[in-house]
Amino acid sequence: QVHLVESGGDSVQAGGSLKLSCVVSGTPYSTYCMAWFRQAPGKEREGVAHMFTDGGSAFYADSVKGRFTISRDNAKNTFDLQMDYLKPEDTAMYYCAAAPNLVCTAATVTEDLFGYWGRGMQVTVSS
Repeated sequence: QVHLVESGGDSVQAGGSLKLSCVVSGTPYSTYCMAWFRQAPGKEREGVAHMFTDGGSAFYADSVKGRFTISRDNAKNTFDLQMDYLKPEDTAMYYCAAAPNLVCTAATVTEDLFGYWGRGMQVTVSS
């Protein structure tokens, strides 16, 4: 089974930064689409950013463009989300997700495409 373990969730003041990391283990697959989702209280889970195995293209939700950066290190099986200039509206539970063999080289992905999920971690941004 594929396991995703996230780390880095914390509380931070508006304008601050956090780095979320996701470590992938137990995978028999050679290619993945990796994504970060988030869910705020009372809202549906939404895509934050995603990237295919090759790391050639990164896609971001409009709400985080210019502030968040994703990267992956396939040798270390890590997938990171660097969050800068955080805003209170970024407060949510953040989830790492993986979709084996999904070539996500398009701008949009949906939750149902991802079969493996981390447990999630809370990010709280205060004003």
